[in-house]
Amino acid sequence: MDNPRPEKVAVVDEVRERLSSSSAVLLTEYRGLKVSELAELRRNLRTAGGDYKVYKNTLVRFAVRELGIEGVEELLVGPTALAFVEGDAAAVAKALRDYGRTNPALVLKGGVLGSKTLTADEAKALADLPSREVLLARLAGGLAAPLQQLAGLLQALPRNMAYGLQALVDQKVAAGESLPEPEAEAEAAPAPEADAADAAEAPETDADAAPAAAAETQETEPEAAPAAEAETAEEA
Repeated sequence: MDNPRPEKVAVVDEVRERLSSSSAVLLTEYRGLKVSELAELRRNLRTAGGDYKVYKNTLVRFAVRELGIEGVEELLVGPTALAFVEGDAAAVAKALRDYGRTNPALVLKGGVLGSKTLTADEAKALADLPSREVLLARLAGGLAAPLQQLAGLLQALPRNMAYGLQALVDQKVAAGESLPEPEAEAEAAPAPEADAADAAEAPETDADAAPAAAAETQETEPEAAPAAEAETAEEA
């Protein structure tokens, strides 16, 4: 634009920002729609997550050129309105399709999804897609199924291993092979050595203490005998 007016520059900046920030933009022709019908369409699109705006085609062309989006300028012919999508593009496309069934004056001409320019058929195909919530639910279900299968496999592994070991034991028994003895009995054999060691360290019993007591008695009695003999001599 040569020496553009500030209000036109502001509109170009607004359109460029909306094109950049929106997840999708659907272009429609609204020739023949009444003001009341346009107001009803805006309400329907707002409920679906869209914002319906009318700009001059020339100003929209400048914004598209600045962003480098190809294939959109050819759609900017005749009275054109843009439905900016902030959420689910399929929901907004459905709202446009449903309104167009009762108001043939509304024509879906194409759009922009991300960085890709959509033809009229591609834009209409968005209306046939499941909603965002349905797609997320399907994705979650698809991810949950393999995890559930993995959990079941992990639970089955110990059971299958036990069944396999038991089958191997049964096969050996049927073939007449003897099973190895448990190692616990062999390890328990050296116990008597431990008992002998414990007996060596055991405290003295009453039987061991009897000879010591007898020795003490023998040593004490000879000392008392001379005293008794002395007393007998004095009496005589």
